[in-house]
Amino acid sequence: MPNPPKNRTLDRIDLNILSTLQSHGRISNVQLANDVGLSASPCLDRVKRLESEGYIERYGAKLNASKLKFGMSAFVQVTLERTTSELFESFQNAIQNIDQVAECHMVAGGFDYLIKIRIADMEAYRQVLGTIVDIPGVAKNHTYVVIEQVKEDNGLVLLQP
Repeated sequence: MPNPPKNRTLDRIDLNILSTLQSHGRISNVQLANDVGLSASPCLDRVKRLESEGYIERYGAKLNASKLKFGMSAFVQVTLERTTSELFESFQNAIQNIDQVAECHMVAGGFDYLIKIRIADMEAYRQVLGTIVDIPGVAKNHTYVVIEQVKEDNGLVLLQP
């Protein structure tokens, strides 16, 4: 997706559109227009512009992980043997192929990557961990199994201008 222009600022209506779509992605254009105080056609034009400028990356549904047998989450810290661009690239390419990896972040600090995995149970965890530690260059790992999710990501907090 193209990046938004650097000098363009979003107005109150743009931010309201983004906030509403973030919470209610299936809202009709007519209802969205009504909620943000526009008529349907200008509202649709703004949504299309926000999409084309990269402010809206995608639409989706929030699925129930437990019902789909992915009710267990864990975070895995990974430290690589060396910190070279080749090893980073190799690790990043390999992690893309592990379906149970929900997120992977390169971080600064005492380790190199923080990985969030979603699995059904401890047996599935052991299999995924085995796949992760077998990636060439992985030196150490530490896992933190989630006992209870206290707060979840509900999207970006958009401040009004």
